[in-house]
Amino acid sequence: MEWSFANGKHHYRWDKEADIVFVAWSDYQVQLNLKVPSKSSVVKDKVPLDSEEREKLIKMATSYFNNDSFWLVAPFKIFDPGTERSIVSLKDGTQELLVTYSSGGDTPGDSYLWKLQPNGFPISFKMWVSIIPIGGIEASWDDWQVTESGAFLPSKHSIGPITLDMGDVKGYR
Repeated sequence: MEWSFANGKHHYRWDKEADIVFVAWSDYQVQLNLKVPSKSSVVKDKVPLDSEEREKLIKMATSYFNNDSFWLVAPFKIFDPGTERSIVSLKDGTQELLVTYSSGGDTPGDSYLWKLQPNGFPISFKMWVSIIPIGGIEASWDDWQVTESGAFLPSKHSIGPITLDMGDVKGYR
């Protein structure tokens, strides 16, 4: 898979079978080994790093990947270990899916209330997350793309007046 995040500030190429993600931002490139992070490589301005800075940048790349990939593949993560799901009945009689990530990732305890289309595709979710001090902020899931692999992935999200562009989203076979 390939995409970008934060309107092009972070770039990703994820080989799911190899558990390797190429993460690029500013002058840094990290070949992130998701199973054994210590085997990751870090380059700054085309120069390989082997220092404390390398460890810090591996952690940073992991954090970026955890957050930014969520905005691409969150619907595929609702059955991950440590995930709790429940149906919430709203006052208007509709139902939505509440998903809480009780473990894993960088921010365990975050919750999302998904509004779904009748076919199961997300319309939006409301977030109760540790990095945003206001609970219930709504983010849309827009411009779904069918990738070469057949996966449906969003290419942008709207949070109020802010648009998060996922760039040129690609999924390979």
